[in-house]
Amino acid sequence: MKTVAMIPARMGSQRLKKKNLAPLAGRPLITHAIEKCLKAGCFDEIYINSEDAGFAPFAEEYGVKFYQRPTELGNSIATSEQFVYDFLKKVDCDALLQVHSIAPLLTAEEVGDFTRTFLDSEHDVMLACIEDKIEVAYKNQPVNFSFSEKTNSQELIPTQRITWSITGFRAKSYVEAVEAGRIGTYNGSIGFYPVNPISGHVIKTQLDLDIAEALMGVLSKADGAQA
Repeated sequence: MKTVAMIPARMGSQRLKKKNLAPLAGRPLITHAIEKCLKAGCFDEIYINSEDAGFAPFAEEYGVKFYQRPTELGNSIATSEQFVYDFLKKVDCDALLQVHSIAPLLTAEEVGDFTRTFLDSEHDVMLACIEDKIEVAYKNQPVNFSFSEKTNSQELIPTQRITWSITGFRAKSYVEAVEAGRIGTYNGSIGFYPVNPISGHVIKTQLDLDIAEALMGVLSKADGAQA
């Protein structure tokens, strides 16, 4: 089975300019994603997927591949559904793991564990999620609790907040779903893989980046103390 990692890296971003090049711990976000995919050691090929050739030098530096998607799939209107389908039509693989650079605190070990869990499963799609065991409401109505009784938080069924830090797709079923007019992202059998809130932290704004920088500092100190 050919397993490919794909790192999406759009140059344009509205909330945080050139987000994938934003520095974290002194290095661009994109490099954190490449390094963890390499360290995970479970991929036959690793690609950076961008509409902008400015990311190609990063691929060359690390010895991974660069796929330049069509320009129109790099604007703020294009969805991941579209550029994943485009990629799968051009790059041969059986399983695609989409690893986002905007989730830099997801570790290489977690990337490897997620990938192996997905490959060993029967699922067509696997979504990373944070399990929140706290009362959640939607449009003023309870989701996992009831207004008619008070339940201890530890007894609640956890909600599953999708993080998009890493996602697994079976190439064949994804392409077939899109070409049949269905949604490839949520096709067939869908599994959920819990990650902790730190690993699932996603950067979309400057505040998110600042939080990631602070968390990385705390984690580095903890690792140093353990050593």
